[in-house]
Amino acid sequence: MIVATAGHIDHGKTLLVRTLTGVDTDRLPEEKARGISIDLGFAYGTPAGGPLVGFVDVPGHERFVRNMVAGVCGIDFALLVVAADDGVMPQTVEHLQILDLLGVRRGLAVMSKVDRVDAARRRQVRADIAALVAGTGLDGVDTVEVSPVTGEGIPTVAERLRAAAEETQERFDPGRHFRFAVDRAFTVEGSGTVVTGTVFSGEAAVGDRLLVSPGGVAARVRRLHVHASEVARVQAGQRCAINLANVALADVARGDWIVADAVHRPTLRLDARLHLLPGAHAPGPAARVHLHHGCRSTLARVVPIPGQTLAPGAAAWVHLVIDEPLPALHGDRFILRDSAAERTLGGGVVLDPFATGRRRRSDRAATLATLAGGGAEDVLPVLLDAPAGVDLDRFEQMFNLTAPAAQALRDALGVVVIGRAPHIGTTRERHVAWQQATQACLEAFHTQHPAVHGMRVSALRDQVAPALPVPSFEAFLHGGTASRGITVRNGVARLAEHDVAANPGDRALWEAVYPLLRGTGTDLATALPRPQELARAARVDLRALTDLLYRRRATGTVHRVGADRFCLRTTLASLASTAATLAHASPDGRFTVGQFRDAIGTGRGLAIEILEYLDSVGATMRVGEARRLRNEHVAQLQASTTP
Repeated sequence: MIVATAGHIDHGKTLLVRTLTGVDTDRLPEEKARGISIDLGFAYGTPAGGPLVGFVDVPGHERFVRNMVAGVCGIDFALLVVAADDGVMPQTVEHLQILDLLGVRRGLAVMSKVDRVDAARRRQVRADIAALVAGTGLDGVDTVEVSPVTGEGIPTVAERLRAAAEETQERFDPGRHFRFAVDRAFTVEGSGTVVTGTVFSGEAAVGDRLLVSPGGVAARVRRLHVHASEVARVQAGQRCAINLANVALADVARGDWIVADAVHRPTLRLDARLHLLPGAHAPGPAARVHLHHGCRSTLARVVPIPGQTLAPGAAAWVHLVIDEPLPALHGDRFILRDSAAERTLGGGVVLDPFATGRRRRSDRAATLATLAGGGAEDVLPVLLDAPAGVDLDRFEQMFNLTAPAAQALRDALGVVVIGRAPHIGTTRERHVAWQQATQACLEAFHTQHPAVHGMRVSALRDQVAPALPVPSFEAFLHGGTASRGITVRNGVARLAEHDVAANPGDRALWEAVYPLLRGTGTDLATALPRPQELARAARVDLRALTDLLYRRRATGTVHRVGADRFCLRTTLASLASTAATLAHASPDGRFTVGQFRDAIGTGRGLAIEILEYLDSVGATMRVGEARRLRNEHVAQLQASTTP
């Protein structure tokens, strides 16, 4: 369990941690000299003999709220410290607001310095604390009165921490990639660069290769330490130190993340749910505010989504334009402070970390409401039903899903996947609807335009799935059951049975020449005739026959081999199979023109023309004076043709 202190300056946060752990978290000379915390302090302990607890002690001065926010990101439990003599002070209020905006829901209020006040004052401060936390995530937490000087209440705090640590649920999920927020970076002589921080998700082991984000510097895990003990593996929910190989100190700093390569996608724009504090001034779209994410602070602009209004005490969907890249993902919490970094304005949760700068659509709010609906397993079923489906690669990176977790979710929901880059996911019902609409559109088009080869894919997309990008629609036409009965060639789609020559005159002409193209026996010369030879043998008009052959070639029914020979696809498939047989029979997988000529029983000239055509369609490849198979299955030549 990771615990952070919170509260006003000089209210006893550091002394409380030292009393519980024996560690003085003020490590800087300036902190020692001034007697106040300036930066984050860290300690480990086993309160009341329970599980190991990591403590983050935060500075209480208003000038160091930036450091305070960095310290409380990713914690499990808060110790809200209020001095009995001072009572609730401005930084007590602001620290509690920050804890609430970051979603901290577990904690304990500690009334410190009770040895300095009487019983009446204790009762008053206890009531003030109860009123302070009312309506926040820490509403109803217990208040323990303590004095590190006399020891009063310290055992009770220790016992409460022990019980909380035992009840803390493990954050590790094997379905998430590794993400680690850096809060310190330094060098150790003989070891090199070391970073400390909190593991937000996933796990890492010695030897793993990771990235420093947003910089993209490649790193290798040399050593791992938890509470000064070297370990082989760390996982979500732990504070640890990582000794990084191949990373200079100048390449990493507080605010960076150490992440798996799969989730390294820094963003300059993100959509989020923002909640402004009561009394906060709503920033205009041109105003810059301080955005705190993880341990990093940067400037950003807040632009409301169309139809949304920023109002104090209310929440709204917003678009954040960031000055520096952030490695944010869905579900990350953030804090906004004013341009002077003097006051907390509000905070919220990241919904779409990969938002675009394109003009915001009016329905964007509905999409963000869906993204705010829970985890990946809750959101994906809703998004799948969108007219454009879901970019699965983007979605899975946004929700930090490992490949096995993503596949398991796809399988559980019965997702139909279209294409490869990107993978578009949709429901089975919508996929079937697209198939039926495609069939109906092509049937109608062929009826209206019987002499036209087919319909442009872009025009077909506009009628069937206008929200789907054209490349994805083409992948839909080519893939799976959508491709059955549909042919796509050169950006034109048609039903496989559609024949542009399907008029009575052309059909009679085709029936006259088809038997001749089939050839007789093994005489391939007659199966690859020139148009003049074919017209003479069939006793048909040469011009009409040539026009028919070229139109049939456009549909893929026939192939033109060489300059002036035509053959059926079945003939070409047979020739390719002969080439495959020769290649398989050869020790080195090669065969010569002479061997191919003898195998097909024709002249050398025609054999060369056939092989050159097989080269052009990717079935064979010339190697010196020989040939070898390029694609032994020659799938593109295997379809049969009927008259």
